[in-house]
Amino acid sequence: MKPIKLPSPKDTGTKTVMQALRKRRTVREISGKKLPLQLLSNLLWAAFGVNRKKGPFGISGRTAGSASNSQEIDLYVAMPEGIYLYEAGPHRLTPIVAGDLRSLAIGRGQGSIGTNAPARFIYVVDLDKLVHSHGYQEPGLKDPEVQRSYYYVDTGWIAGNLAVFAASQGLTAWFHNCQKEALAEKLKLRSPQRVLFAQTVGWPGQEK
Repeated sequence: MKPIKLPSPKDTGTKTVMQALRKRRTVREISGKKLPLQLLSNLLWAAFGVNRKKGPFGISGRTAGSASNSQEIDLYVAMPEGIYLYEAGPHRLTPIVAGDLRSLAIGRGQGSIGTNAPARFIYVVDLDKLVHSHGYQEPGLKDPEVQRSYYYVDTGWIAGNLAVFAASQGLTAWFHNCQKEALAEKLKLRSPQRVLFAQTVGWPGQEK
């Protein structure tokens, strides 16, 4: 596996936000058809890409908000060849582990639904980024209960971006549980990192 330098996000003449919201729906039958690299690039940028060099507290701003601009959610992508980490600054995918591990990015008991979908996005929180935020040092950022409320909301921001943009492209995005412990082991996560949820993205239709 090699790093994937993503093409710059491109305006592809997408639907308006209102049109995309009308199209947004969860479809669990997803085709195995591969996503073009440009479309994958656009999806990642829409989800949590850098949209301005200088955002809150003097660091880059992203397409989704986060507590004190801590940007504590890391986005991984499971594809047939392996799992990659999305690095928003250089806009690239860095390989983490080889092999098709998409089956781990779905909860036990959910069967083989969407198994061959081209991409599964995995949401991982890094609590260190909350505690050591570059921005306003709110006391709550060190409280586990407050942290939990923040990183769940911040995950929702990203997942919402992804779902709406996917709908604008005729794709479906299904947000769901995943095998957290198995993924944490495969990704070799540090103790402050936790797997939260996953989101399957692809073309609606029967798997092939």
